[in-house]
Amino acid sequence: MWDNKIDDRFLFNREIFKQSLSRSTRPLSLFREVLKEGDAYLKDQFRDGEPISMLIHKRAWLVDQLLDFAWQISIHTDNLSLVAVGGYGRGELHPESDIDLMILEGTRTRAEIKQQIESFLAFLWDIGLEVGHSVRTVKDCIRQARADITVATNLMESRLLCGNRKLYESMCAVTGPGHIWPAHKFFKAKWEEQISRHHKFADTEHNLEPNIKEGPGGLRDIQMIGWVVKRHFGTVRLRELIPLGFLTRDEYRLLDTTRDLLWRIRFALHIITSRREDRLLFDFQRSVAELLGFHSQDNSGVEQFMKMYYQAAREMNCLNEMLLQHFQEEIIYAKRREIIKPVNKRFQTRNHFIEVRSNNVFKQSPYALLEIFLLLQQNPSIKGVRSSTIRLIRKHADDIDTSFRKDIRNRSLFLEIMRQPLHVGHELRRMHRYGILSSYLPEFRRIEGLMQFDLFHIYTVDEHILFVVRNMRLFGSMQYAQRFPLCHQVLEKLPKQELLYIAGLFHDIAKGRGGSHSEIGAKLALEFCYRHDLSDYDSKLVSWLVERHLLMSFTAQRMDITDPDVVTNFAREVGDQNHLNYLYLLTVADICGTNPELWNSWKGALLADLYLKTLQALRRGLEKPINKTERLREVRDEELALIGNTAIPRKKLLALWNSLGNDYFIRHTPDEIVWHTRAIIKTREEDLPLVLVRRQTDRGGSQVFIYAQDADNIFAASTRALDQMGLNIVDARIITSDSGYILDTYIVLEEDGDFIKSKSRCDEIRTNIRHGLLHLDNIPHQVTRLGDRQLKHFSIPTRIRFSADEKNGRTIMEVTTTDRPGILSRIGIAMRFCGVRLQGAKIATYGERVEDAFYITDKQNNIITDPLKFECLQSTITDALAPK
Repeated sequence: MWDNKIDDRFLFNREIFKQSLSRSTRPLSLFREVLKEGDAYLKDQFRDGEPISMLIHKRAWLVDQLLDFAWQISIHTDNLSLVAVGGYGRGELHPESDIDLMILEGTRTRAEIKQQIESFLAFLWDIGLEVGHSVRTVKDCIRQARADITVATNLMESRLLCGNRKLYESMCAVTGPGHIWPAHKFFKAKWEEQISRHHKFADTEHNLEPNIKEGPGGLRDIQMIGWVVKRHFGTVRLRELIPLGFLTRDEYRLLDTTRDLLWRIRFALHIITSRREDRLLFDFQRSVAELLGFHSQDNSGVEQFMKMYYQAAREMNCLNEMLLQHFQEEIIYAKRREIIKPVNKRFQTRNHFIEVRSNNVFKQSPYALLEIFLLLQQNPSIKGVRSSTIRLIRKHADDIDTSFRKDIRNRSLFLEIMRQPLHVGHELRRMHRYGILSSYLPEFRRIEGLMQFDLFHIYTVDEHILFVVRNMRLFGSMQYAQRFPLCHQVLEKLPKQELLYIAGLFHDIAKGRGGSHSEIGAKLALEFCYRHDLSDYDSKLVSWLVERHLLMSFTAQRMDITDPDVVTNFAREVGDQNHLNYLYLLTVADICGTNPELWNSWKGALLADLYLKTLQALRRGLEKPINKTERLREVRDEELALIGNTAIPRKKLLALWNSLGNDYFIRHTPDEIVWHTRAIIKTREEDLPLVLVRRQTDRGGSQVFIYAQDADNIFAASTRALDQMGLNIVDARIITSDSGYILDTYIVLEEDGDFIKSKSRCDEIRTNIRHGLLHLDNIPHQVTRLGDRQLKHFSIPTRIRFSADEKNGRTIMEVTTTDRPGILSRIGIAMRFCGVRLQGAKIATYGERVEDAFYITDKQNNIITDPLKFECLQSTITDALAPK
């Protein structure tokens, strides 16, 4: 811990400063100058590679000196103590850290002394220090510390700066563990506090933009260990835990090294941002990486830096878990009667925590390194692993070698872990933390801490994989049955759920190797399956799932699944219901495990729709695919049944339907058609455009329907209005009837991924779209809605690709570009300029990357063949999407 005997005369010379202060008529300027020069000196030393622990303690020492002189100038009483608390109390200050102070009073101060305190604090702010302060008596400290564990923690790590020492020492005595927050209550409260804090970060240290202070594996976890040590053992130096048997020398070195890395990152963040910043946002990752020596022209430098951070944070998270478990045994259970129950010859439980019965267990029976995780799955009453056993597992993890992996006992144990009905994902994560998973699967070690510098994947590859397997297991729980009802039903139909988990474990395991990660991963999965004696059918099924794990997502999001041919082709690739079931579950788990915000009601409905249509096609028989004529007849029959006995004359009804064209009926459900029909027939020509809004639909999300006379820029005006209101367009069906009317349908979601909630919001949408359609010659050039902060760090070149969809008589235009507000309306204006018609669009956004598909024709509704048209679209859209 910090030693307050630092005296850096290059940083600050007390004698010279004292002399300058005695001669100065402007002490404020002198303090400012010293602070500014001192901070500049420390930043230079940081860039020169000075040990980080020295730098943060030097800054605390510098501030100590300035506060001491400021106190002498401002305070003229012996009844006060100036106390550093929080990080400053530990003697740790980064360039922009708050200066947390407590002014301790012997008795309630007079008005004169209060004025001195106010002048002192104002002076500190004026010289440029960010001060957080409190003024308390000793009784205040006792009362507030009893009520708030945070206050008690601050007082515990406080440090006297100047003033009345006896007053300070009396405060320390009466707020110690002998009076308030005894060690066992303190530990329990702080552990609950940590659990709550970790939940805020999804209980993972592998977030895209990690908080290096508050997140799992961060500085706060290290401080947590220090607080417990000081409260229970009365020591402030973690190395003193070594002779006590709580920490090995290697573990202490790891803790010390990790803390220094996190300090360096935090110091760099403060330099770059010029503010107190603990989040490694995209905005700063590249700059921090370069400041720490990771230079590259591409993203490899920042990815290597982040990989180093993630690996260090994971090690810290595991060490924190082990030490807190050890403290729990020492503090919580020490005075309880021990309950020891044998589990088998190798393991027993002590107070419901599993432990080895001998320290030689893993040496004598190496297979026990896997067996312990199986026992945890099979015995839900076991609360966890005792710290001494965690240490032994980590110590022996490197004993897992080729001969271990070939041993039939170990292969059987690993498969048995995957076959368990409970806690598969949970125990795989524990195996990951303890270093067992990557030792048993060397392929997994290669992707540990591997990040992808984009907004689509918000976790590292290893963490994503474990989330995917966890999701698969949770589909079977009643908790997830309501959120994922179809997944719950399909999971129960799987003959072997372990095949799904193995596919999840391998689906992204070949990331970062170059080439197709799906193809390489499929080969690795096949080797794993054969090595573990799975049948030929099962092995090939797992390998196929890994190789084709993106197939269903791509088909649903990038292709028109209202087209029976699309569904039939997908069904042919899948082959049978068993492959479909496994692929559907893998797809949903993969999307949810990539980024929780990616999953929404629209994606759920889209994938479910494709699953059910494919299931119908498989049951019908692939040799008898449904055709459009048959589908059209089915839809018409359902519509007539739904519309029932209404006041609409049948002749008028059929006249309208006959004018809409077959494509309209193929691409809408009977319920939607009836909804549209009733509104269209009731609306007079002079009241057009007609805009309808449904808050929630079977397709997921909310639906916006527009009926109006065809005109240029309708798509551009509609999408611009929706975009301006912060609505996310996820699907568009664009129809032009034989009689010259447009019937456009948009599936939209709010920015939070939810459907539209209120009637007033629906009214706003109708009003704004109608206004835009009535002023087609005056479409705003810019969407004034602000884009995502993170997007400015990515630049994806706009690429446009054309292909012919001859069966449907249209051209498919695929546009890939960087996401930003107003994309669809800009493309719409460009298409109108080039003289093409839009029939539909599939909107897909993957983080910062947009991959949209537009189904277009020429003005005569034919496939585009004119090279000049392609050239026009290419240049006009590229120019429209170029950064301005």
